[in-house]
Amino acid sequence: MTTHHARTELGAFLRARRAQLRPADVGLAHGAVAGRRRTPGLRREEVAQLSGVGVTWYTWLEQGRPISASGQVIDSIGRALQLTPDEHEHLRLLAGLPAPDQSAEAADLTPRLQRLVDAALPNIASACDIHFDYLAWNQAYAVLRHDPASLPADRRNLVWMMFAGTRRGAGTRHWEPAARAVLSQFRIAASQRPDDPRFAELVTALTEASPQFRAWWAEYPVRSFRPVTIVIDHPAAGPVAVELYQLRMAERPDITLVLQVPASAADLRRVTAVLDAAAAARSR
Repeated sequence: MTTHHARTELGAFLRARRAQLRPADVGLAHGAVAGRRRTPGLRREEVAQLSGVGVTWYTWLEQGRPISASGQVIDSIGRALQLTPDEHEHLRLLAGLPAPDQSAEAADLTPRLQRLVDAALPNIASACDIHFDYLAWNQAYAVLRHDPASLPADRRNLVWMMFAGTRRGAGTRHWEPAARAVLSQFRIAASQRPDDPRFAELVTALTEASPQFRAWWAEYPVRSFRPVTIVIDHPAAGPVAVELYQLRMAERPDITLVLQVPASAADLRRVTAVLDAAAAARSR
């Protein structure tokens, strides 16, 4: 539900964008509505016609009245006003809707994300999309946690790793609080996209693969990320304490960079020793 302030901002935004368009810009050479024009911009009636909505309803939307608007209708208005991607996202957020789905563009970012996580070495780093699917990870993540490349492409997913991977939790010592934290964040993301087929497929698969996921999912856990230090029990390095950080990309807030930073100089030495051993093994 949008607040009064958001509705007021929504109306102001729509009026500003409508005023910046001319009838010719949208294929209405002489205007869609008869009569002399008092302003050079589009009229409300013309935006309503182009969007396929009622004039009264659109007028109420500009006036900031408490009316509901579906994503389909808001997107139609955005197209009628020829909004840029940034403006379209702003429109949806003001209307109380999630940002447009950008998952199709994630593949174009993969090389840049890979350079980013590689630059984070010797810290353990990975990047995931809105579904918690892995987009990139560095060598430290592969050797100290697990290598997502070892999983089938449709199972390279953080939640799957925590609950159903061959090395469940990838060595996390206190598995239950870590798994509950991941599940809670996943639940928040999934609830914001109830019709998303990828979320539906993952939930079905995890429910079948993990009795623990099935039981906790039914509890409907909701808890956002909290800074925490966890311990990884690595077969070669021994216990490694790392501090967890989550960072969002400004241009793609649906992508999360997760940094696992060694908590002490001793932990950093253990991580470095494992990385050096892995590099030596690759060179042989």
